[in-house]
Amino acid sequence: MLNSIPVCLLVGTVLGFLAGLGVGGGSLLLIWLTVIVGIPQDQARAMNLLFFLPAAIISCLFRWKQGSLPGKKLPLPILAGCLAAGILGSMEINETFLRKGFGILLLITGFRELFYRPRNAR
Repeated sequence: MLNSIPVCLLVGTVLGFLAGLGVGGGSLLLIWLTVIVGIPQDQARAMNLLFFLPAAIISCLFRWKQGSLPGKKLPLPILAGCLAAGILGSMEINETFLRKGFGILLLITGFRELFYRPRNAR
């Protein structure tokens, strides 16, 4: 039932919307795939990459049209760092290490969101 096509389309649509908002649809997709659907971690990561690419491209195009992206110089170093991290992250890594690391990252992110206080504008 939970891995039926209509449910997957609904979950993909909701997570795509959240990814477009910058909420972290990819993180939620990993949780959905591994915990609810029962897909192994390595396959879930590959599906997450396939999910992320079109969502990121579409979101960036819309943000660029809205004028939300900074000038051309700032994204280039960020892009270079992301490419380097992507290459390192695509190497064969122990699944237990990935599960624990991802869990810790989610906890840190959750605590940050709970206790975050925006700085006052000066």
